[in-house]
Amino acid sequence: MSFTIFPAIDMREGKCVRLEQGDFDKQTVYGDSPFEVARGFAGAGASWIHMVDLDGAKKGSKQNAEHVLKVARELDCNVQIGGGIRSEQDAAFYLDQGVDRVIVGSLAIRDLPLTKQLLKNYKEKIVIGLDARDGYIATEGWLERSEVKAVDLGKELAEAGAETFIYTDIAKDGMLQGPNTKEIVRLASETGVDVIASGGIQGLEDLQELKKYQDQHVIGSIVGKALYTNRFQLSEALHEEVR
Repeated sequence: MSFTIFPAIDMREGKCVRLEQGDFDKQTVYGDSPFEVARGFAGAGASWIHMVDLDGAKKGSKQNAEHVLKVARELDCNVQIGGGIRSEQDAAFYLDQGVDRVIVGSLAIRDLPLTKQLLKNYKEKIVIGLDARDGYIATEGWLERSEVKAVDLGKELAEAGAETFIYTDIAKDGMLQGPNTKEIVRLASETGVDVIASGGIQGLEDLQELKKYQDQHVIGSIVGKALYTNRFQLSEALHEEVR
């Protein structure tokens, strides 16, 4: 089983930004063109690019779709998109136009039956985003905390056919303090589903640590702020991917 690096592009008002712990008031802009940032990642050898429509997550509808579709159409890499996916039509919109995977987050809490139907209809093209604060799922762009535990939701969706989870510890996101490896491994162990780690990567040592669990369904890591702040280069992370 390989360990994949997913460089992240978070979009807000058409720009490439990063937030701290999902706080929209703690934003740093790192690029005026998501496409140009993506092209740089693809040029460095990324096989996947992870894109997030922050406006869409907050408003509940697609807001930065044109940037996602441009990347999917024009660059030689796989694309997964999350943020603002609230219906089957939203998922189909992206999947029918060349996006490889759609990430469902808030919808899993808002409409669990529909989420299960999406898994049935689109199988591996639907990724479940389990974004947790203190172990409980957060929704609506991380602005609201539910009463549902991430592991419990993961187990139910695993039974419904989920093949990949993205686990984000919101407290770690954008903080450069290391990932919550314990919970990532726990989720993978208790659900038996492949998990992509998200949030907190600060250095190559974090990727090396996560990679130790690749035979336990930890299949990759999303990397964002560490790249934008030059903690390491994407080429270095991709070298770790293939070692």
